[in-house]
Amino acid sequence: MHNVFTALRKAGLQRKIKVSSSHSLGVLSRSFPPSAGAFNSSHASFLKPMLEFLAENQSPFMIDVYPYYAYRDSKSNVSLDYALFESSSEVIDPNTGLLYTNMFDAQIDAIYFALTALNFRTIKIMVTETGWPSKGSAMETAATPDNAQTYNTNLIRHVINDTGTPAKPGEELDVYVFSLFNENRKPGLESERNWGLYYPDMTSVYNLDFTGRGAVDMTTGVNGTSSNGTWCIASSTASDADLQNAVDWACGSGNVDCSAIQPSQPCFEPDSLVSHASYAFNSYYQQNGATDIACSFGGAGVKTNKNPSYDKCLYMTTGSNKTAAASNVTAKPSTSTSISMGSKFYSISTWLHAYLLTTSLVLLNLGNV
Repeated sequence: MHNVFTALRKAGLQRKIKVSSSHSLGVLSRSFPPSAGAFNSSHASFLKPMLEFLAENQSPFMIDVYPYYAYRDSKSNVSLDYALFESSSEVIDPNTGLLYTNMFDAQIDAIYFALTALNFRTIKIMVTETGWPSKGSAMETAATPDNAQTYNTNLIRHVINDTGTPAKPGEELDVYVFSLFNENRKPGLESERNWGLYYPDMTSVYNLDFTGRGAVDMTTGVNGTSSNGTWCIASSTASDADLQNAVDWACGSGNVDCSAIQPSQPCFEPDSLVSHASYAFNSYYQQNGATDIACSFGGAGVKTNKNPSYDKCLYMTTGSNKTAAASNVTAKPSTSTSISMGSKFYSISTWLHAYLLTTSLVLLNLGNV
């Protein structure tokens, strides 16, 4: 880090390009309650001099924040709504009395308090990675396109509004969504390969509103009707063979998450081809612009303005995007090509150019040693 900074200073760029290093939340030995946030003492040998470097050069402390993992690994203590910025209740920090309505803020404040405990009060935080997977293995039931869309939509709105955190209200925070593309060769659980906003063929995994102005549509209830909500279901006149072929395509090449119609999942019952096809058809329809052609399925699909949701099986809807596996409401989506947000917006190319320039400067600097 010192070498990189020296190279930047020689080029007169040390004020425009900041040097830091990203960390996982594993650097903390404790994160709850947030006020008890503390760095792991085993990391002290490199953390303290690095923090001194960051403070001296006004560089941010970079951290990767993933409420998804907190929920997945501790469902008995963390609710899905709390992880998705959808909680209607609050968690109170007993030491400070601060109220938390989402896991993201709690994790950020744990870092703030850990920095404060070491007397580094002026270092700002930058979230270099956060996001939610759109697909997971059998044990990862919360990894769905709709939960991913919900988390990232609410995250963007939270950050763009400069809401700050309970410990740092109004504090600007730069946040970067992970990731742009799915990584099909990444090892580990299925979720590890499905954090992207796009498939490798450049099609969207789900639509995302980067403006932070998307409105939540709560006008349509289960089994209700809506003048601005339409769904796509299986036609009662379609043959079983046509329905099966259409379902196989939707859940395969159509990139629909069909985990909700698997055994023991919310939309498995009734265990009928028509019911399963309706769920798959509607998911594809909503994910692809809710156009007439997206509900054709060779004549096996038909549009309806009556919400086919039932019990805990909630169908994705135009506007609210509420689905079975997620059971959460998301903002109305739109498309965007930027993946970064915060007090300033940077395109991918800007950071790539900065990275390449820094790499060149480091090589030049080392060549002069």
